Amino acid sequence: MDLKKWIGKIHLWLGLSSGLVVFIVAVTGCIYAFQTEIKDLTYSFLFVEQQKGVVLPPSQISEIAQNAFPEGHLHAVLYPTRDRSVQAIFFSYGEGFDHYKIAYINPYTGEVLRLKDEYADFFRFILDGHFYLWLPIEIGQPVVATFTLIFLVMVISGLILWWPRKKKNLQQSLTVKWSARWRRKNYDLHQVLGFYVMTFALIFAVTGLVWGFIWFRDGLYAATTGGEKFVEYYAPVSDSTQFNPTSAPALDQVWVKMVAEYPQAEWIEVHPPEYEHGSIAANANPDASTYWKTDYRYFDQYTLEELPVDHVWGRFHEATFGDKLNRMNYDIHVGAIAGFPGKLLAFFLSAIIASLPVTGFMIWWGRKYKGKKQRPNKTAVQETYVKA
Repeated sequence: MDLKKWIGKIHLWLGLSSGLVVFIVAVTGCIYAFQTEIKDLTYSFLFVEQQKGVVLPPSQISEIAQNAFPEGHLHAVLYPTRDRSVQAIFFSYGEGFDHYKIAYINPYTGEVLRLKDEYADFFRFILDGHFYLWLPIEIGQPVVATFTLIFLVMVISGLILWWPRKKKNLQQSLTVKWSARWRRKNYDLHQVLGFYVMTFALIFAVTGLVWGFIWFRDGLYAATTGGEKFVEYYAPVSDSTQFNPTSAPALDQVWVKMVAEYPQAEWIEVHPPEYEHGSIAANANPDASTYWKTDYRYFDQYTLEELPVDHVWGRFHEATFGDKLNRMNYDIHVGAIAGFPGKLLAFFLSAIIASLPVTGFMIWWGRKYKGKKQRPNKTAVQETYVKA
């Protein structure tokens, strides 16, 4: 048996074992591609009538939100553009009372427009399927990561199987013969479409594996930074021995500073300190459709002194190429890095990738059925021989 036949068998059995997972991950990715645009069209509480007056500071927004959800842990206050509601984000995981809710508040009047449970949101359901197959995280995450790695191997083996033995067969390998019978058309759809989406499938797989395996993320980061070690996210520590004499809340002062320094930002987010020695994290994003250009900054909650960090989530202009590539991971994965056309492309590519396990299974089933149909019945042959 030549090498290509061995690779074909490997491709077949890996495909049969991972097909359902690949289908689910691809379909959920396809649905999730336009979640921001769909929410903007269907969630009226995301918008408010823009006014000329000043907006309420984070301390007041926090108080209003906490009254609406007293038992919640306030994680951040996010200010989008002035025609949108402010988001008071409640989040806690692994502390006995897991929750993820957002209070959407009119920044001019303080009216709570909606207290929304994000865990009950349709797109959260889709995202859980994409990341965990709707299984518990500790089970679903490694399962999806493992099958993503298998998918990566399948893409490479698929390229080897697609590669024509003779140059004259290249045109045939690049086009679907629509006039052929359904088995041939199905084979062409699997092979030809698989070839055309191959590069993008590799990108989807690699960016997915960055979240799937720590060793993969660290290895990719080292490869793109000249061997540097990936530093996990942390918030720097405040000096609790110092005291800020001003009467204005520290969270408000940080917010005012960020608004002044980033007048063109499409969102500014501030995070209250998580504990006594915690710092105030703040970020400003110049483009709300992506994440990678965000400036992340940290301030001592007592002195308001800016605190440095050595992980990738710092100031954008200080990020190295490897840092920026790591920051881009989500935006590349969903196609947002190329704007709306990129999301549209990601949508169609995900749909095609979802079709590959289906057409691949049909190829296998068709050959199996055809083989059974053509295989002579041994008993019938013997009876015919005896009668003769």
